[in-house]
Amino acid sequence: RAETTQEDPTMAAAVNVTEEEQAAWNAALTSDKRGEIEQTSGFKFKEEITPELAIETTLKSIGFNTNSEFQHVQIIETSAFGKTLVLDGKTQSAQADEFVYHECLVQPACAAVGWALGNSDHKPKRAYIGGGGELATARELLKHASMEEVVMVDLDKIVVDVSRAQLPEWNAGSTEDPRLKLYYTDARAWLDRDDEATGTFDVIVMDIADPIEAGPGICLYTQEFYQLAKRKLNPGGVIVTQSGPGGLQTHRECFTAVNNTLKSVFEHVIPFVAEIPSFGCPWAWNLAFDATGVEGSTLSAAEAANAATSFKEMAEEKMNERLNSRVPEEKLKFMDGSAIRGIMGLGKPIRKSLALENRVITIDNPVFMY
Repeated sequence: RAETTQEDPTMAAAVNVTEEEQAAWNAALTSDKRGEIEQTSGFKFKEEITPELAIETTLKSIGFNTNSEFQHVQIIETSAFGKTLVLDGKTQSAQADEFVYHECLVQPACAAVGWALGNSDHKPKRAYIGGGGELATARELLKHASMEEVVMVDLDKIVVDVSRAQLPEWNAGSTEDPRLKLYYTDARAWLDRDDEATGTFDVIVMDIADPIEAGPGICLYTQEFYQLAKRKLNPGGVIVTQSGPGGLQTHRECFTAVNNTLKSVFEHVIPFVAEIPSFGCPWAWNLAFDATGVEGSTLSAAEAANAATSFKEMAEEKMNERLNSRVPEEKLKFMDGSAIRGIMGLGKPIRKSLALENRVITIDNPVFMY
């Protein structure tokens, strides 16, 4: 068999590896602690994913535990995932993998801003965050040098305050950035005012609590809210929302219904899924935008009609170029062109469920996840 030292060009997208990272990787593979049983206090954190399935890990400490006016708020630390924000018994983000969740929530949507205009130089300048209590969504948006203002509206000041105090890694100094404007009120009510009061946005990011019954964020997954959000988007603008579980056994809880609800309002909707271990299953998002008849667009009618497909099937090199022209590569831990293509490549069962879904979430007909 012929031997060659040439690098395989078919390998996955190249990543830069430092000597320190290589040494840490090698040390982890040869660690004497593998398989070692450590004595613990015996306390566990258990979260139900479905009525038949739960995730459990060793609980190291509880740093905060109270009932706010709106929800049960906890900061805990587990052996598997580190510090974790838990609302109403549901993990919101964990130290081990929050960067995956927040980069997935923000960066594909920001890369899509301006796609409907046919203008690669059209970058996001103004963003709205509904929710976002840990401040990591603000962190991701503020990585964009083009961003002039980020408006964040969260109902629960207690969540924001305890996150600033106990989860400083999440916001990474975003609260000191003068571009961030924080408001503590209802996200829908703040947005549902005239444009002179709110302004309009290039990207709307809904980083809100899951749609659980009696939860504070149910109305923010409805057709009525998406119609409001559409009116607040600039030409070429994008909305993205976290959409609940996206696993093989969980994606029909609300992900497909959110997708279909967005389809009832927007011309294009792109669903995507990524693995978030602390959530106990893959997680889902949907981004949406209009392209046909958008003011200032240079796209032909055929290009506008195909805008979602052309975006998600963009060549990896082109996607990297578009992404890195907006955020320097070194500021992203998870996201690049290969990752965007990967998370938007859904398996057949999920694609079939998305095609079959006929629920439209409204205020009178909500959909709840477990």
